Amino acid sequence: MHSEIARGRNVVVVGTQWGDEGKGKVVDWMTPHAQGVVRFQGGHNAGHTLVIKGVKTALQLIPSGIMRDGVACYIGNGVVLDPTHLLGEIERLEKAGVEVRSRLFISESCPLILPFHVAVDKAREALRETSGNGKIGTTGKGIGPAYEDKVARRALRVQDLKHPERFAKKLKELLELHNFALCGYLKCGALEFQPIFDQAMKLAEAIKPMMADVGYMLHKAHLAGQNILFEGAQGTLLDIDHGTYPYVTSSNCVAGNAAAGAGVGPQMLHYMLGITKAYTTRVGSGPFPTELEWEKEGTVGYHLSTVGQEKGTVTGRARRCGWLDAAALKRSIIINGITGLCMTKLDVLDGLAEVQMCVGYELNGKTIDILPLDADEISACKPIYETFPGWTETTAGITEWDKLPLNARRYLERVQEVAGTPIAMVSTGPDRDHTILLKHPFQA
Repeated sequence: MHSEIARGRNVVVVGTQWGDEGKGKVVDWMTPHAQGVVRFQGGHNAGHTLVIKGVKTALQLIPSGIMRDGVACYIGNGVVLDPTHLLGEIERLEKAGVEVRSRLFISESCPLILPFHVAVDKAREALRETSGNGKIGTTGKGIGPAYEDKVARRALRVQDLKHPERFAKKLKELLELHNFALCGYLKCGALEFQPIFDQAMKLAEAIKPMMADVGYMLHKAHLAGQNILFEGAQGTLLDIDHGTYPYVTSSNCVAGNAAAGAGVGPQMLHYMLGITKAYTTRVGSGPFPTELEWEKEGTVGYHLSTVGQEKGTVTGRARRCGWLDAAALKRSIIINGITGLCMTKLDVLDGLAEVQMCVGYELNGKTIDILPLDADEISACKPIYETFPGWTETTAGITEWDKLPLNARRYLERVQEVAGTPIAMVSTGPDRDHTILLKHPFQA
């Protein structure tokens, strides 16, 4: 009997650096081979920019698969959900002619981000800055405080929106706690109950039709033979457990969390695709061993920043830029169990006289070949570089491996060797069609 069941093939897409690797474009490119796309962690602090036929679309909470007609999109229980932002994003997509509500399914178990989470998030960052402790570099969207309430077992969840009396009771208790912190410790004003409650109940009517048992839906879709794409947000080095703590996000960004954050078993995760820029960027604070001078005109870092248009999708902040760190990539590959890599933004390296790649570090008089676990040790690391001749030919828009410049191919081949993982795809531009395919993740 079991041999007659058609089971789909599922792919997890995760960032292997500090986010902003180009995951949205890759998910969009692979969506025609999937019947469902799932977000399994993070919140609207993630930003996925898609360029389709020259038109740019920025998504923060809704899975990138929404840009393909007929594809089901799921927001899993591991996501923290700001209902105001969600409906704003839906309305923007609808104005652009994208049908959303009939194919977006939201887990009832998602914790809610409410106005006091945002207030606490911003006030904490301001306090850290004035006290001299150094900002974490959060987006100020309330993500961290919402995850704290989840772990403390006091969060309001999407399912609470269906029960006004229950919602009101939990909201009063939670608001009292956060107002105590806002007024006493953070020296800010208190937030009022009624406006928050009234707004939540208004939003509830729009969200209720999209509430779903996402884990069970994914289970049934898998048994029916559907392919599912799990879309990670942020990047491995921002993972709350495995990243450059405390300069990290508040969720697990690694591939293994696709199971817990969507409500499925790990046996449903078949292929782990690691998205990696051909160089490295980072938004916000925290150690960055290969960082270059990127604000000074005429430098390599400035070239990466300007040619790569390195500004955050969510915040608009300039991204710090540096050479590819293959020793950090090695750490990410181990943590995620990466099956294959997708190298993005190769075209940004076009025209450089030489290209460098970090293959290890000098740390306290010793040579190591993998990113350390301690942020202070990472700050003390001096990168060990290999240097490669650059290429003058353009790689922009190339769709065949053999048509890449020889030096570009040699650089990518060395990345594979150091990382110990094959390259499955190469992105040569922002449009969905600017892609070289070497091994399709949906084909066994």
